[in-house]
Amino acid sequence: MLFDTHLHLIYLDRLTYPWLKDVPALDQQNELESYTRIARRLGISGCFNMEVDVTPDQIERETDLMSELMATPDSLLKGAISSCRPEESTFAAQLERAESNPTIFGFRRVLHTMPDATSQSKLFRDNIKKLSNTRFTFDLCVLPAQMHLANALVDHCPDVKFILDHCGVPDIAGGDIENWAKGIDDFAKRPNVVAKISGVIAYADAQSWSLETIRPYVEHIAKAFGPDRLIWGSDSPVCNLGGGLETWVATTHALTMDWSAEERAALYRDNAKRIWNL
Repeated sequence: MLFDTHLHLIYLDRLTYPWLKDVPALDQQNELESYTRIARRLGISGCFNMEVDVTPDQIERETDLMSELMATPDSLLKGAISSCRPEESTFAAQLERAESNPTIFGFRRVLHTMPDATSQSKLFRDNIKKLSNTRFTFDLCVLPAQMHLANALVDHCPDVKFILDHCGVPDIAGGDIENWAKGIDDFAKRPNVVAKISGVIAYADAQSWSLETIRPYVEHIAKAFGPDRLIWGSDSPVCNLGGGLETWVATTHALTMDWSAEERAALYRDNAKRIWNL
């Protein structure tokens, strides 16, 4: 069974997602009910919603919607990673409210589309440091060229649990594996980071990628982090850009076919359960 740590639920009738207008293929509903129907067939037994960069004034409304969906009978949704703005002074108050909200298991601030300076300010770093020794994780979604910025943030917050999204967003379509691999090796030396093997088919050429296209990236990150620091996510519906949820699950099983039963269980669910005490 799989635990999906990276599902994007999209409710256009309830929330506003400004960036979706620039990605027509994703600018549509992705509701829990439709995801659940497919996920159960694929052996997904639970999931987290990963924030979808709603307008700042709707961040807590997105969390409220997730709480509502978690309360539905037999819900696969077990929690949420909330959006946040650590570069603003309002973060401390958001964190205080989150401490009493069992829906929230972590935070993410989209950084790969932001100026590099965003994560380097003293306010941003000190706000992330407030997550030290809490139940909350912080997801990092950065480009390979931004790994040095991720390193600096992680080094400033050694007691915060960081999750590197999407294998560090490699340029699989462009084939630049060498520079990405060097960045991953350096980043993985930090003990408080975990890598998420999620949705990388969206970074390959949608028309031509094969299992062997994806394999070197997954094998490299698995070797760099080791079996105890890997988790799995679908990145649904973004994974549709490379073939869809069913394709990504099948690819995951094929890529891990030669792993031990313990290693597969760790990636598929056990590490996530340990990290978030599920």
